[in-house]
Amino acid sequence: MSEVWTVRADGDGPDVGHLTEAPDAAGGLRFWWLGQAGFAFEYAGRRILIDPYLSDSLARKYAGTVFPHNRLQPVPVDPAAVRGVGTVLHTHAHTDHLDPDTVKALQQQNRPLFVAPRARRQVALDRHIPEDRLQAVTAGDRIELGDGVTVTAVPAAHEELEFDANGDSVFLGYILEIAGVRIYHSGDCVPYDGQAELLRNHGVNLALLPINGRDRRRLQNGVPGNFTAREAADLCQQAAIPAVVGHHFGLFNFNTVPREEAARELAEVAGELQWTLPHVGQCYVIEPARQPAAQVKGN
Repeated sequence: MSEVWTVRADGDGPDVGHLTEAPDAAGGLRFWWLGQAGFAFEYAGRRILIDPYLSDSLARKYAGTVFPHNRLQPVPVDPAAVRGVGTVLHTHAHTDHLDPDTVKALQQQNRPLFVAPRARRQVALDRHIPEDRLQAVTAGDRIELGDGVTVTAVPAAHEELEFDANGDSVFLGYILEIAGVRIYHSGDCVPYDGQAELLRNHGVNLALLPINGRDRRRLQNGVPGNFTAREAADLCQQAAIPAVVGHHFGLFNFNTVPREEAARELAEVAGELQWTLPHVGQCYVIEPARQPAAQVKGN
């Protein structure tokens, strides 16, 4: 098993409104869940966002349809007020992961590097990402961000693996290495052959996995699904990943899982796996385990 790092809710830490201030130059690695698959990471003056959806654009886009995409929670922070962002990672081109409104607003106070799938490069450009600040990648690519921070793209299967005419992955996950921790954000994903071995070879310490599941009705209406909570735990156990953070729930009523149900499933199958179901806007810290993994409980 990879080195055990724990995720701890920091009741004394700043809430998500801290993102409107300059990032702290000192302190440990911490993050905020932005809802859906969105996260903000901060360490040593560096701020990295993954799949931020900080608008209500989907409610406008799908108004009057079978799945109207009305938010169950408000936007946690105004993207136009967010500061200090150096990198934004987008796993794929679905709007809740690559949102034109959020992309545009973030550039009011930031000039970040945007990372997005090469297979959807034109979509990224069409959604307000400047060409000179777009790093288009495919599975296997590795980016050096400086100060030992790296991002490695890996395949994702949003119900299935998909490739464009050039063989580039349409859906990606990213392994972010920062502060000595290897963090895997799967993007939207279900289990696929070879996935556990791939992650085991990367020595992932913490996985961020969607747990809203999938079903025929959603798929038939253009909403492909993700891991269940049990599948997320199983992947971590197969890949020797000691900790998991579940996400992609609680935002849209047609595409979620009750927190209590997910917690029950994880508790039943986790064993030594540490698990966290975060709360939007709460500050969490990532730190080395101070006790045996079997004694670390879910948050």
